[in-house]
Amino acid sequence: MTRIAIIGSGSMFTQYLASDILLIPGLEQGTFALVDVDAGRLDLSVKLVRRLIEKSGKNWSVEASTERRDVLPGSRFVINQIEVAGLATVRNEFEIPLRYGVKQCIGDTMGPGGLFKTLRTLPVWLDIVKDIEELCPDATILNYTNPMSAVTLATSRATSLPVVGLCHSIQHSSQQLAKYLGVPYEKLQWRSGGINHMSWFTELKVDGVDQYPVLFEKMNDPEFVKKDPVRLDFAKHFGAFVSESSGHFSEYVPYYRKRQDLIDLHCASGYNGATGFYANEWPTWREETDRTIERIVAGEEELKLEPSEEYAAVIIDSIVNEKPAVVYGNVPNRGLIENLPYEGIVEVACLVDRKGIQPTRFGRLPEHLAALCRSNMSFFELAVQAVLEQDREKALYALYVDPLSAAVCSPAEIKSMFEELWEADRAYLPDWK
Repeated sequence: MTRIAIIGSGSMFTQYLASDILLIPGLEQGTFALVDVDAGRLDLSVKLVRRLIEKSGKNWSVEASTERRDVLPGSRFVINQIEVAGLATVRNEFEIPLRYGVKQCIGDTMGPGGLFKTLRTLPVWLDIVKDIEELCPDATILNYTNPMSAVTLATSRATSLPVVGLCHSIQHSSQQLAKYLGVPYEKLQWRSGGINHMSWFTELKVDGVDQYPVLFEKMNDPEFVKKDPVRLDFAKHFGAFVSESSGHFSEYVPYYRKRQDLIDLHCASGYNGATGFYANEWPTWREETDRTIERIVAGEEELKLEPSEEYAAVIIDSIVNEKPAVVYGNVPNRGLIENLPYEGIVEVACLVDRKGIQPTRFGRLPEHLAALCRSNMSFFELAVQAVLEQDREKALYALYVDPLSAAVCSPAEIKSMFEELWEADRAYLPDWK
């Protein structure tokens, strides 16, 4: 019987992942082992998953605990979607950098927000990994927690258990490209490789014909560019479309957020790059998500059992039911992309079958695109080394090399910003001597 542990089950993703798993043909029984440190949100997730099971008509059960060691034993898959102290720190991690001119949109992967999320998250997660090794040593770890590259990198350094980082940016971006080009999705042929949130669509074809000239022609229309302002402008100059949204991506390169006139020109509202978008909206989204789940479990709102575009269930189906599939996963490089760091984490196509996750070789990225990936990978490497070695100085070095912080601040200003953030987040950070 398949046992699937979901750590941080109070997340909005639980509904999607549980639905996908229950829709797997032939997987008629199993156990969801739900864990969340918030007892109230755990209770909501239990009720939600039980309703999904009832709707599916399958013979699945639910076990739950605020203590992960109670329910981890025997798990074949462990899904990580934890959030460590995010509500308590989201304002600090936006407003302190803002005083230094660092204007973040999301701040959960790179930049000051991404760094301090890494420093908050990894010590907690690595303790969980130790329990996974002890209690379910045959498990495959499926990570959804951001910063995706940093969490997956640290996990790969801390355990020999198979781990893959899963995102939906490749799925969503390829679908967006089909819409931008005005072609049926199933006709679009594409090739993508890089790192999470910075994978590059190096090929776009329909019936063997290159579609980039078509995309570039459409960019002559300013109204078209407004749909995805940073990504489309970047593609015009660098020749490739990137996998993450304009708002996220604007933080990973030094070009778009260093002056207010550039933000006004390229970074429109919402996910397209609005300053403070995540800090201002996320607490409300979380509250609204909880209220929505409450209405669903009370029967006041329709519960839909429908597939999402997440990869977790595809992987589970491929391994358990021996049905080969291809997903895009974040995995240790080991030469998969030749001109990116061998020890880093890359996002490539992966074959999944009964043997598990088998990444495929991409080859070389165009050098100018690889250079941007390497910049981000150095940030992640330093941040992960800082946690694994309990080295506060390396955490500071990570912020020194962050593209957005470096585009705006001097080294002295970055150090001052770092010290302020450390003090503000101190209650949620490890006590490194």
